[in-house]
Amino acid sequence: MVTDQPHHIVIVGAGFGGLEAARGLASAPVRVTMIDRRNHHLFQPLLYQVATASLATSEIAWPIRSLLSNHRNVTTLLGTVIGIDAQNKKVLLEDEEPISFDTLILATGARHAYFGRDEWEPYAPGLKTLEDATTIRRRILAAFEQAEWEKNEAERAAYLTFVVVGAGPTGVELAGTIAELARDTLRNDFRNFDTRSVRVVLIEAGPRILSGFTEDLSAYAERALTRLGVEIKLGHAVSQCGEDGVELGGQFLPAKTILWAAGVAASPAADWLNVRADRAGRILVLPDLTVPEHPDIFAVGDTAHVETADGKQVPGVAPAAKQEGRYVADVIKARLRGDYTPPRFAYKNAGNLATIGKRAAIVDFGWIKLKGRLAWWLWGVAHIFFLIGLRNRLAVALNWVWIHFSGHRSARLITQGRARKSAPNPRQSPAAPKAE
Repeated sequence: MVTDQPHHIVIVGAGFGGLEAARGLASAPVRVTMIDRRNHHLFQPLLYQVATASLATSEIAWPIRSLLSNHRNVTTLLGTVIGIDAQNKKVLLEDEEPISFDTLILATGARHAYFGRDEWEPYAPGLKTLEDATTIRRRILAAFEQAEWEKNEAERAAYLTFVVVGAGPTGVELAGTIAELARDTLRNDFRNFDTRSVRVVLIEAGPRILSGFTEDLSAYAERALTRLGVEIKLGHAVSQCGEDGVELGGQFLPAKTILWAAGVAASPAADWLNVRADRAGRILVLPDLTVPEHPDIFAVGDTAHVETADGKQVPGVAPAAKQEGRYVADVIKARLRGDYTPPRFAYKNAGNLATIGKRAAIVDFGWIKLKGRLAWWLWGVAHIFFLIGLRNRLAVALNWVWIHFSGHRSARLITQGRARKSAPNPRQSPAAPKAE
């Protein structure tokens, strides 16, 4: 790998895995190009708190350039990758010239999946980007505003019904926070209806919520959500979805606000390379995280289907992506030294955490399981620790303390005008942000 020019590494995607890889290569004798279609790194585990008016966007996102500004061998480019020419080792970009690479790291993340019903997306937005979060926040708050105008009780009830499809961590956290927003934060803000009449319905096709946790923790989370007033419908898959509500189990549920947390699909990276992928589109990588038949291309995070030595799939969570990014950086540095026999990637489970409102959470570290208020504080400390920068840590911590004791959420801004009678189609409305 000795050439006249420094070895050129291109990283596509500045999520947890891509950013960790770039940092790991900062001191190596290489040239790194980071490409992302957005100019910010996003702390996705707290994205739902932007969507539910608990945090501002600036508190969970940071400019990529500022995060990498001290790494003089890293160049950051704002651009959209549309393909990979693996044979000629080039990254293909929209409206820009291709970029050549010696080694490529794909950390392109995931998007929400509708299981073949993509036409539902305009009515049931998912939550993967800041644009998604602000769109969802607008829809939630606009529903309350429109309910204040409504004279027809059935129409008002539809505006005050919030459906969350999918009971994984994101769905549970959304449902719990919307319930608290209605029954606590907004309790005294409206005159024509009682916000405590709001219905929050959590729909899960499986037999229990939070299936990634043990059954006892899942059962505790279900009880905690029920105490918050969330209606949980298990064993039901949504069969129809539109601007007026959803159909499940042969019955129609009127609802003007539907949120999708039921599934994810990987980026089209596997299609770019024409390689095997799992059902979610994640590339089936080798034990050293390289793409089969492409030893100079790595995939990490939600782009990759990674398995442990005993055949278990590594979960698509932030700690795993960071470990994979760090590992790939070490593998590349070892190759530069002439070592092409790295140990296989070994995932260290950092545990599972999920919060249910502002006073309860569940934590599973394997060797210890916690639930309730103590778990909530531990959940908060863990998330604050992983935030970037002292200012953000302090801002988020103070916000949470304020919300915990007062119930007030300060980020209740509708930034795109007053509510509409029906949910706008983001594919057609020029005022709506593009959700990618």
